[in-house]
Amino acid sequence: MDDAYINIRTSDPSEIEKESFAIISSELEHMQVLINGDIPVESAGERNKITQVIKRCIHTTADFDYAKTMYFTDGAVGVLEGLIRGGAVIVTDTNMALAGINKRELAKYGCSAKCYMSDEDVVREAAARNMTRAAVSMERAMKSYGDVIFVIGNAPTALIALREHYDSGDYVPSFVIGVPVGFVNVTASKELIMGTDIPCIVNTGRKGGSNVAAAVMNAVLYGMR
Repeated sequence: MDDAYINIRTSDPSEIEKESFAIISSELEHMQVLINGDIPVESAGERNKITQVIKRCIHTTADFDYAKTMYFTDGAVGVLEGLIRGGAVIVTDTNMALAGINKRELAKYGCSAKCYMSDEDVVREAAARNMTRAAVSMERAMKSYGDVIFVIGNAPTALIALREHYDSGDYVPSFVIGVPVGFVNVTASKELIMGTDIPCIVNTGRKGGSNVAAAVMNAVLYGMR
């Protein structure tokens, strides 16, 4: 029987989480944790903040590939913290990501979180324009708010829409968490965001998901406590 299972004889979720992170930390000691594909995290100025984001992604997925595939623009975590402290709006591409973000932590900074994917007018407009609801949702956020943190875990078309508006010069996202999962346009859409000067945290390749998007956001929020 697994030793970790023997040691966790409790119904307290915080104790289970604590033990889980201890296991993750222990296993990472035997790995070279990389950021941006080739930079050892030990050399990064934001070492601890970056490591906490990576650990929470691993905790959410039980997948240690995140120790080698995460991409952070320079000072990304600090930029995201500043936007949160400034009361930025968080816009997600799924209700699952929206549900996973800790609203109590957001409320400490006057932040709100939105998802427009199921709004009837978004559904109608997407059908009328032959676009995905994710792309229309991104446009809605661009028109409605100042600083927006885009938290994308499912729809590559959301990232593509953000890049198109960036290229046209009519909108620059304040921050993008780009971790959509899948096989069609997923890797390319992430590379589109990474190829700009938009502050971002991205997981390269096919892996990601709404749970990972929420995990990245929560890791930063918890690090601000």
